[in-house]
Amino acid sequence: MSKVMESDEDVPLSLLHSSCRLGSEERDTAAARLSACCHGGAKMAVLAYNLGKLEINQYFSIKNAKLLSVAAVVVLAVLHSASRFYGGSDTCDWLLSSGRFLGDSVWQPYGCMMHKYKSTEAKTCLNSKKIAFIGDSRIRQLFYSFIKIINPEMKEDGNKHENIPFADKESSVNVDFLWFAEVNNSMKEQMTSWAERPSTKPDVLIIGAATWSIKLHSGSSETLLQYKANLTSIAAPLEKLSQNSEVYWVLQDPVYEELLSENRKMITNEQIDLYNAAAISALNNSKRNTKTRVKFLEASRQAAMETVTQSMDGLHLPESTRNVGAMVLMNSICNKMLKPIDGSCCQSVPPLNILQKLVAGLFLAAGVCFLVLNALGNRHRKSRPDVENGEEKKPVTAAVPLNLKEALQSICKMGFIMLYFYLCDRADIFMKEQKFYTHSTFFIPLIYIFVLGIFYNENSKETKLLNREQTDEWKGWMQLVILIYHISGASAFIPVYMHVRVLVAAYLFQTGYGHFSFFWLKGDFGLYRVCQVLFRLNFLVIVLCLVMDRPYQFYYFVPLVTFWFVVIYATMVIWPQILQNKANGNCFWHLALLLKLMVLLLFICFFAYSQGLFESIFSVWPISKLFELQGSIHEWWFRWKLDRFAVIHGMLFAFVYLVLQKCQILSEGKGEPLFSNKISNCLLFISVVSFITYSIWASSCKNKTECNEMHPYISVVQILAFVLIRNIPGYARSLYSSFFAWFGKISLELFICQYHIWLAADTKGILVLIPGNPSLNIIISSFIFVCVAHEISQITNDLAQVAIPKENAALMKRLLAAGVFLGLVLMLSKGGQAGF
Repeated sequence: MSKVMESDEDVPLSLLHSSCRLGSEERDTAAARLSACCHGGAKMAVLAYNLGKLEINQYFSIKNAKLLSVAAVVVLAVLHSASRFYGGSDTCDWLLSSGRFLGDSVWQPYGCMMHKYKSTEAKTCLNSKKIAFIGDSRIRQLFYSFIKIINPEMKEDGNKHENIPFADKESSVNVDFLWFAEVNNSMKEQMTSWAERPSTKPDVLIIGAATWSIKLHSGSSETLLQYKANLTSIAAPLEKLSQNSEVYWVLQDPVYEELLSENRKMITNEQIDLYNAAAISALNNSKRNTKTRVKFLEASRQAAMETVTQSMDGLHLPESTRNVGAMVLMNSICNKMLKPIDGSCCQSVPPLNILQKLVAGLFLAAGVCFLVLNALGNRHRKSRPDVENGEEKKPVTAAVPLNLKEALQSICKMGFIMLYFYLCDRADIFMKEQKFYTHSTFFIPLIYIFVLGIFYNENSKETKLLNREQTDEWKGWMQLVILIYHISGASAFIPVYMHVRVLVAAYLFQTGYGHFSFFWLKGDFGLYRVCQVLFRLNFLVIVLCLVMDRPYQFYYFVPLVTFWFVVIYATMVIWPQILQNKANGNCFWHLALLLKLMVLLLFICFFAYSQGLFESIFSVWPISKLFELQGSIHEWWFRWKLDRFAVIHGMLFAFVYLVLQKCQILSEGKGEPLFSNKISNCLLFISVVSFITYSIWASSCKNKTECNEMHPYISVVQILAFVLIRNIPGYARSLYSSFFAWFGKISLELFICQYHIWLAADTKGILVLIPGNPSLNIIISSFIFVCVAHEISQITNDLAQVAIPKENAALMKRLLAAGVFLGLVLMLSKGGQAGF
């Protein structure tokens, strides 16, 4: 082999140098040898490429990957639990003590998410409360930033060295600033007065002072000792106040010494650190009850360290930095009461409701039964059919029905997976952080996955338009783009948002195309087929609704696809049932089918312009349990209306394509263009122009609302342009990306699982398994996330055999049992948060 390789490398060089000196016959011979050598080199490159992929697949099989992911989950759960137990699990302390800036102004507390409070939320939380800010000019700045959350129109026009009152009549909240420039007897008297007369005390107390003591006494060591003594004397009344009020001591922010005026030059960062240490020492007495202690606000100091150079006078911080401290305070005070989804700091673990307890009991019972059967022994069988996207694949050999032991094993696996879901997004074990969009966080991963997708390309088994491998590839790359879109928070960038809206429409387009093609060609309207599709779509979501205590509409894409599948089925099954074999040779049936689709289009338009009627229909119990979110049908209306034409576009495209195919107008052979060269080139040119035109329009969008109004009418332009660009050239139809196709087969599970085990706080944040290293965290969490999605896909396929038997009598019994179970769930969830 080595000799052959050496000759293959040497011959082309000699031929290139000598070919000019050869005669015509010799030149032709040399060219032939050169072609043969190059052809051989290409073959060897392809062989090396394939061997490399085989080697990778041998050592990195999905089975080994899943075992590795299970080990990673166990290790991480143990480490995080130990860290919480020994290192402190109070997310309020994390919120108050440390964090970092994401970009220029977005503050990220350590390990938890900070909610950005609006005026209405702040008024609800602080209703009838009394809040007091006590201190110097820096505390006054914090006071103004705090009350601007309540009333954004508030102006900083109070007297500098006097008390400043603020009252909001709407919410009866009172926020006062009391001028105490130093920690002295006057401050002690005020604290003692509140402690002895509880009726006058504030509900929240924010205190801080030090710079005036440093300034007035030139930073003398005696003043520092007196400062500490004064703090020690007010520690007792503060502790007494903290029993029924929230008391915060604001640690001093750093100064920018180069900008300080002459009369402030003695306020150095060294002095600031000494005074902060004195405050911590005097107020943080370990012998005191930690539940009634004074809390230290240090996060604003951490933020100031990064922005102090932006100070105008070296002492007072820019408004954006002061706002960090105010929002941290608002989260510390209000999160435990309002429990915002995107504010995981200072929130306790929600108690289990009756449905969650019931599901946990069912999983435990399945585990016990499996262990008993396993101990007794039972035959094991390997062969099982695959139910991908609601369609049954024919196995090579006859499949043995799933036995009880294997069904229980699948349920046990599902139980362990659901435990991981709960630990990630409901229990207080793993950390969560908020999203922050930058162009690099979206586009760099996007480029990376498309490079991988191009690298893993294969020859298609068939070259028909939108064949199975190609549709899996299409679903795969779209799903990966959507995942990157979600984790990067790219919805904040309108051009990306509009393009992702097209991807969602493309999924619905495929739904219309795929199901119409199946019914048109096969005419299988049996209950078995319908139940297979509905089970495949809804099994995971129903389990998650119960385990994670979320309504069915929360996983909006599944209700949307399920609804449109039912619409497609109803359209095709109602009289007259028009199938391809019936329509062959008779154009009347083609027109009749088009009339059916026209009627469907009219119904869609009618409901799209009758919001009141639409909402009245879907607000009726128990239908409302399927489509309401937080007691409102508005979200379902918005999602339905946004892509209302995508499914019927897919159905029409499938009809036109299948008619053209039956009439033998298309050329779908390997390497052949779909139409004649002239027509193909013309359609390609139109498609490319249309594709680019839509992208230009989407990139020029300035307002989501206005662009969403146009989206239902024009999204089909880019979808059809992509389909034609991908399928008209014969060489394009002959290849597909196995990388994207693999993800496409589990796209449904990927979309749903991301809610709780890749993202966090119901998609509002990011799950943190590896603190302090965002890149490694994404790699590890993504690896586990993909393995879990693949395993759930297999579990769904396995359990579909038990849940959906082919015999009608058995199927009807299962449907009756499922109806009773869902009815019980609806009754138990009525009036609660969980439901379908």
